[in-house]
Amino acid sequence: MIRLENLTKVFDTPKGAVVAADHINMEVPSGEICILLGPSGCGKTTTLKMINRIIRPTSGKVFIDNQDTTSLDTQTLRRNIGYVIQQIGLFPNMTIEENITIVPRLLGWNAKKYKERARELMHMIALEPDAFLKRYPSELSGGQQQRIGVARALAADPPVMLMDEPFGAIDPINRAVIQDEFIKMQKELKKTIMFVSHDIDEAIKMGDRIAIFRDGHLVQYATPDELLAAPQDNFVESFLGEDRALKRLNLIKVQDVINSEVETVTQQDSMETALSRIDRSGYQHAIIMVNEQRQPTGIIPRSVAQVSKGRCHDHAQQVPAIVNINDDLRKAVSLMLANDITWLPCVDDNNQLCGHITQRAMTHHLGARFRAQSGNTAPTAPLTEE
Repeated sequence: MIRLENLTKVFDTPKGAVVAADHINMEVPSGEICILLGPSGCGKTTTLKMINRIIRPTSGKVFIDNQDTTSLDTQTLRRNIGYVIQQIGLFPNMTIEENITIVPRLLGWNAKKYKERARELMHMIALEPDAFLKRYPSELSGGQQQRIGVARALAADPPVMLMDEPFGAIDPINRAVIQDEFIKMQKELKKTIMFVSHDIDEAIKMGDRIAIFRDGHLVQYATPDELLAAPQDNFVESFLGEDRALKRLNLIKVQDVINSEVETVTQQDSMETALSRIDRSGYQHAIIMVNEQRQPTGIIPRSVAQVSKGRCHDHAQQVPAIVNINDDLRKAVSLMLANDITWLPCVDDNNQLCGHITQRAMTHHLGARFRAQSGNTAPTAPLTEE
């Protein structure tokens, strides 16, 4: 949807020519979010602003949906690109409705259509239309204003959106909420988005692809997982941080690492049955007890099964923690650390047991990419330890 060919910007200064962006080549597939990342002054914002001609390129081309944008006049180009900035840029003398609908009105939409669009977008950004549309920007919090800025950029349903640190000025709690809302919206809307950020965690959370810039050059362009697993050089590696392996926890779902072959007992099974299944499976610590709906209701520790008689429901202990298969590994690790355990039962959205995940399995999964990169593919021990 977006293609940059040798896009270059040279600024003339009293001290001579400064190359802000040097022959940038990249493609952003339709429906994906591309994060432009790098230190201040690296060329990422300049590159973004050349796409809608806020900054005119010195040379090179921008293609949107295979159309060379040099064939479009600037007004037409900008009206077909949604644009969101950190400072939000709402017009203080206009109501929220007027702010959201400014581009549709410029495009000649009739009043019924653009008013319906405003209400639709307010629902999308989780703000009640009747409570907010007639207000002015000064009557809203910073986080609410930022949401309105996003809604305004979406108003004319543009295929492409440019976002210049749109959540950077918001406090961490509201920023996380808005990021989550935006990701939810993007799953439905599937816009093609280029997004400037300084925050590596934001880039990993939101980006389908990440472009790392340095001194006007595009250093590496890859998916978040590829970037974290195989940084191209020392600059990228240091920029990502020494905890880049831990950052990958955000990208991997529990269902990618789950062991679905899990032994269980029912509430009416005997403790002898529990011990034999623990031994048969090779579990070190405990076995999961489930009800008739196969929902985990307790655990039988090995130490208890070895000395107790009777039914499982008489001796079961509370399940320390449970993780959903759609959660990421970061949550799984957090639960393990908080409860001082090395494994977790995994459930689906109906709370039915799907399997279990172990600390060792996660370590193995994360390390596989690094081993492949280094050429070390030696087999490891079976992952039976709980």
